[in-house]
Amino acid sequence: MPTFVRTDKCDGCKGQDMAACIYVCLHGLMLLDKYGSVTGHAMKAFNQEREQCWESYAWVNICPQQAIEVRHYADVVPIGASVQPSRGSESIMWTIKFRNGTLKRFQSPIRATAEGSIDPYKDKPAAAVYCGATPRGIMNRKVAARYLVAVVRGT
Repeated sequence: MPTFVRTDKCDGCKGQDMAACIYVCLHGLMLLDKYGSVTGHAMKAFNQEREQCWESYAWVNICPQQAIEVRHYADVVPIGASVQPSRGSESIMWTIKFRNGTLKRFQSPIRATAEGSIDPYKDKPAAAVYCGATPRGIMNRKVAARYLVAVVRGT
């Protein structure tokens, strides 16, 4: 979903070493137009390659001026509407502004489960053990234990 910087809201994170959106952009797409030679607006951030955006929304959420908006695909939001996500500590507030000026807001939780409650290894087999002495190289613990016993016995 393409993103864009609202130049009327962006202040280039004045007083900081670097604009926050530039610092957090995972793909290095955000730039600061110091002299206004690219965007026509001095000291404003801009997305140099919208097509390459990973859609992480990292810089949408970090912008202190909420100057970055998202243009969602037409199957999600009607054409001509704009979307402004605002991240809180527990949820994201989505504000959709339709072409006719109507605003719609809804919230979605950041997490569906309590932090730290997920066990990613539950119901998974034991981790593989590397044993460089075998042609296969990687074995599970039971097979590795049997192999080592066989090596020790000389069989």
